[in-house]
Amino acid sequence: MARDAHLKRSLGTQARRIKESRVLLVGAGGIGCELLKNLLLTGFGEIHLIDLDTIDLSNLNRQFLFRYEHIKKSKALVAKEVAQKFQPSTKIEAYHANVKDSQFGVDWFAGFNVVFNALDNLDARRHVNKMCLAADVPLIESGTTGFNGQVQVIKKGVTECYDCNSKEVPKSFPVCTIRSTPSQPIHCIVWAKSYLLPELFGTSEADTESMDYSEDADNAKEIENLKEEAIALQKIRQSMGSPEFTRKVFEKVFKDDITRLRGMEDMWKTRKAPEPMDFDKLEEAMSTVESAISLTDQRVWTLAENLAVFKDSLERLSKRLKTMQESDDGDSSAIMEFDKDDVDTLDFVTASANLRATIFDIEPKSKFDTKQMAGNIIPAIATTNAMAAGLCVLQSFKVLKGDYEHAKMVFLERSAARAINSEPLNSPNPNCPVCSAIYVKVKVDLTRASLNDLVENLLRKQLEYGEEFSINTEQGTIYDPDLDDNLPKKLSDLGVEYSSFVTVIDEDDQPRVNLQLIVVPVEKPSSEESSAEEQIVVLDKVPEIPRKPKAPTPAPEADQVNGTLGKRKRGPEEAELNGDPPTKRVAEVSISDGVDKAHPINLDESDGGAILIDDD
Repeated sequence: MARDAHLKRSLGTQARRIKESRVLLVGAGGIGCELLKNLLLTGFGEIHLIDLDTIDLSNLNRQFLFRYEHIKKSKALVAKEVAQKFQPSTKIEAYHANVKDSQFGVDWFAGFNVVFNALDNLDARRHVNKMCLAADVPLIESGTTGFNGQVQVIKKGVTECYDCNSKEVPKSFPVCTIRSTPSQPIHCIVWAKSYLLPELFGTSEADTESMDYSEDADNAKEIENLKEEAIALQKIRQSMGSPEFTRKVFEKVFKDDITRLRGMEDMWKTRKAPEPMDFDKLEEAMSTVESAISLTDQRVWTLAENLAVFKDSLERLSKRLKTMQESDDGDSSAIMEFDKDDVDTLDFVTASANLRATIFDIEPKSKFDTKQMAGNIIPAIATTNAMAAGLCVLQSFKVLKGDYEHAKMVFLERSAARAINSEPLNSPNPNCPVCSAIYVKVKVDLTRASLNDLVENLLRKQLEYGEEFSINTEQGTIYDPDLDDNLPKKLSDLGVEYSSFVTVIDEDDQPRVNLQLIVVPVEKPSSEESSAEEQIVVLDKVPEIPRKPKAPTPAPEADQVNGTLGKRKRGPEEAELNGDPPTKRVAEVSISDGVDKAHPINLDESDGGAILIDDD
């Protein structure tokens, strides 16, 4: 009996269509491993797999294709090697790369029959969603959190897309909250991971403006104090390896800095003031602490135990950094970064965070909990991943037949009456700025084309745009009626590359839907009669751009200050969903000049939330 005999009997005439399909799987993590196995055993003929990550120790409990010897290797390449044994005849192409790389353009996406998303971050999901819409390729989106999961079929013009509904954005806290007025365990963990550890063993804040102080603009004095603290720590760092190093660090961050904060009496009128710590008193209590206390990760350590782990991990990290810098092939500027699977950095962050939590009367956390929170670990259950992967394949059968009427939005819910629930796919949101947009290719000679060529020759002359419109790229707004300084500049100097999206947002009284221009190389002139102007910026085809549906008129809101009626100001997220240009502008500077990028710390406000640090 042939290997696939039972498969053909089960799938019937669908088996041939599946075998001839060319599919893309984005992500080789928990769902991705299960999904790759399912696609192979279902008989898909050609599978392309892309993942940027490498394998960590924490992956092994649920990503069954990987073993201990695979740690630090490419997920995509190892997954291909291991999974190929399930179906040797299937063609698998693996890419250890970022799906947002320019090599994976719209034409590349258009070469697939179905795209499967098995990603774990919002930005990449939105990118794949946009690429599939531009390429008009069906997308099957999936995700899990603990025992909950979801599978969604997305098809341009037929179903709602990933961005049709707003997604919850993690709350951003000012740096002063993290550094001066913490109120939750996560604040202390972020302080230890993103401030204290880098100051001692990484890149000091005194050397780089790595923190975002934009939300603290009203507290200039406190900002200056925080910067002075960073400079003081940098001086203490120079004594690393000396017997007094541990005491100096402890007394600086857990005594002197806290004493300074207590002196700011206005801060503590409505909250309990922090209590500085005494190194000598705590050291006396360390005599009863077991030497292997750091191995205990399920219970919260006592104050003396936290000090013991703090001292021990500080010494371990100091020795490691010195060894790295002084070795024959070492780098004198070598630094150390937090890794949730690195025992030394995890011990240091746990102990430091708990000492700080005690100072501010905040509940300390166990090493296990700290690892989850500091490592941005979303609870993952292998069974949930397997169920989601199976549902993806079942939905793909309907997609390959074009039977979207019977395709479903499927939910996995442990607390519901049934573990698996479904509902019909929703129609596209007519106000969605992503899937309601018109996607069209524009052929551009980036060696010559300026922004003015795009604005005047294409948008105004060919597409008859009026005066009120803006142009956005991934770097921000490059043109609007009040921002015309960029018109003489080349598009390449403004960050436009081949495969880039250039978004045109009509701001007329009766605006048209957003226009997404996909930049592709211009074709060489077919004859000498072709003018140079025609070959700089050329539309692939002239699109018909419909008007946006009229939004219902909201009731006027009373001004909170003087009681008058006025317009309500929209937040950045709401403005983006309504198709408004991002607040970031690109003006007076080209990409070659460099762009200053801030790295704000974003946190989930709920206790035990994950840390999200925007780090380009």
